[in-house]
Amino acid sequence: MPGRGSVRPEKITEVAALADTIRSHRTTAIIGVRGVPASALQKMRRALRDRGHPIVVSTNSSLRHAIELAAPDRPALKPLLEHVNDQTAVLTAEGNPFSLYQELSRTRSPTPARGGELAPKDIVVPAQTTSFKPGPIVGELQHAGFPAAIEKGKVVLKKDTTVVKAGLPISREVAGLLTRLDIFPLEVGLELRAAVDGDTFYPPSVLAVDLDAQRGEMVRAHRSAISLALELAYATPVTAPLLMARGHRRALALAIAAGYTTPATLQPILAKALAQARALERLVGS
Repeated sequence: MPGRGSVRPEKITEVAALADTIRSHRTTAIIGVRGVPASALQKMRRALRDRGHPIVVSTNSSLRHAIELAAPDRPALKPLLEHVNDQTAVLTAEGNPFSLYQELSRTRSPTPARGGELAPKDIVVPAQTTSFKPGPIVGELQHAGFPAAIEKGKVVLKKDTTVVKAGLPISREVAGLLTRLDIFPLEVGLELRAAVDGDTFYPPSVLAVDLDAQRGEMVRAHRSAISLALELAYATPVTAPLLMARGHRRALALAIAAGYTTPATLQPILAKALAQARALERLVGS
């Protein structure tokens, strides 16, 4: 029977295999799985595995040992050790870490607080007319710091109020009232804590980029650049056809205004002359 200080051979094999997996993939991410129900986690793992993003859930000590084994070959992995805490998993992939962050963010959904959790951000209760009937609930709300009052026979919250500051614990009393107000201050789902792509370490603050917004900015910048190039008459493969089309339109407009006849301007000039003649005829007739 193994001694208390010994390590089981299967555990050594497991750690070595995980270290090999980390070495062999370009992207390695530390994933937080706190609060994710086992059934939901299994479903998420299957979906991610099908997309080439396998998740390994193990003890934190095993995950740390695997990263330490792989780190001599990939030093950028070392900062990941600071993020192996609480309930953790490792994800390996070949894809873009920014896309991976967005993919994991889509697994998260609001969930009610039960009391005792730390607020991830300021919990603000907006001013509103509630569905509560006047009664003891008013005192309960006021005792918990909600600005409750009765107006026209209805319980109202008179102004926007921060009931819990970010990082502070949510009391059971406040949690219950938030749930009754359909305010769910927590999120459940996979949390990307940090990632390494090749030789680059990415904290979550860097990865939290709205890709759709960035694409929109790029499109707007592209349009602005084309507009500027057109104003400067700066020819490029993109602007040359536009410049020629604009020059052609301006040349036609100038020729028509000057009455200069060409096969292209003859019909517009005659149409203009006819319109002017009819306008003069109406003026003389009146």
